[in-house]
Amino acid sequence: MKKVWKEIQGWGIAVVIGFVLSLFIGIFVIQPYKVEGHSMEPTLNDNQRIYAWKVSHALDKLPEYGDIVIIDSRVDRSRSFLDDLKEHPLIKLLSGGQEEEIFYVKRVIGLPGDTIEIKNGQVYRNGEALQEPYIKERMNTGVEQVFEVPEDHIFVMGDNRNNSNDSRNIGPVPLDHVMGIDF
Repeated sequence: MKKVWKEIQGWGIAVVIGFVLSLFIGIFVIQPYKVEGHSMEPTLNDNQRIYAWKVSHALDKLPEYGDIVIIDSRVDRSRSFLDDLKEHPLIKLLSGGQEEEIFYVKRVIGLPGDTIEIKNGQVYRNGEALQEPYIKERMNTGVEQVFEVPEDHIFVMGDNRNNSNDSRNIGPVPLDHVMGIDF
């Protein structure tokens, strides 16, 4: 009986270590995400799986122009470590949490201090027209829009500009809402 108990303890410790290691990797290193919708076509497709490099999120590193990032679209609220923990796939699985469409996959267009201007179907950053070979089609624009990217924020847009809910609608994204960078 003692031998069986020791075996159970050994397996229990291994499972706990595996669980903790999985949480650590998912929160601080790498995490899978699923692209939902058509906003990043033709670069990424609906239901495509991508992997986010989360080290930059953990270290509060600024992404670069053109990076594809995963963001928490709830920009009107603060994020905490508890959010990272609750949103981990393993925790969601164990708690029976349902999938919410709060994570968006978008491309970084503007960094802190930039002025983003949208006019005549073209995006301008600090007065210079962007060359964007990755977009699906020319953007349908109504009135001209100008956005100032505040400190500790980024401006993101989908590659399918006519079918994307992005910074044009939700506003600039706080850096702590950048969950990771696609690699």
